[in-house]
Amino acid sequence: MSNPLYVFDLDHTLIDADCSTLWSRFLSREGLIKDPDYLAKEHKLMLDYQRGEMNIHEYVGVTLAPLTGMTIADVDTLVARCVETDVLPLVYPEAKRLIEQLYAQGQQMMIISASVSLLVKAIAPRLGIEHAIGIDLVTGNNAYTSVISGVPSYQAGKITRLKEWLAVNPEYSGELTFYTDSINDLPLCLEADKVLMVNPCQKLAAQGARYGWQTLNWSL
Repeated sequence: MSNPLYVFDLDHTLIDADCSTLWSRFLSREGLIKDPDYLAKEHKLMLDYQRGEMNIHEYVGVTLAPLTGMTIADVDTLVARCVETDVLPLVYPEAKRLIEQLYAQGQQMMIISASVSLLVKAIAPRLGIEHAIGIDLVTGNNAYTSVISGVPSYQAGKITRLKEWLAVNPEYSGELTFYTDSINDLPLCLEADKVLMVNPCQKLAAQGARYGWQTLNWSL
């Protein structure tokens, strides 16, 4: 018998922000960004993302540039601080309650995010979610690079990454419930058995009206 799986997008779904943007602002606040135009570049790319038009390789290249010269351990230490100070205060209370409820029921949960996995995998356990998929990076010389490893978990790539995980964990090939806010996740929405839209963007809301997906209005 296959068990159900509850899959969550992360940014603007479980948290009232984008963790990549929070990370960029954290690095700036820590004085670790030398490019005076960095935050403006990041903002422009995020606007592309909201339209469903972002070049994910360009985004990763821009946002990973400040980590040049840092060891993996140094970056992971900074990430842990950022999660504690900047991310966790922005988790929706409704998300916390839902995760607690599903955990109490023994349900399997997963985050699939288009943010880099060094962030996503640090955030997920703090939310009580065991499994997390983000954009993996090539590492070398004890450092993260800005080169994407494998298929990025972005747009239709989320389907590919989920299927890869299910191939190793076939016991969770039952009903798939997916929570998201973004039009970028439309491909996975169309694959899911049940879709719940959390504060959906206008484009996703239009698709939700077409397919009869439920809307959740969450707030801090």
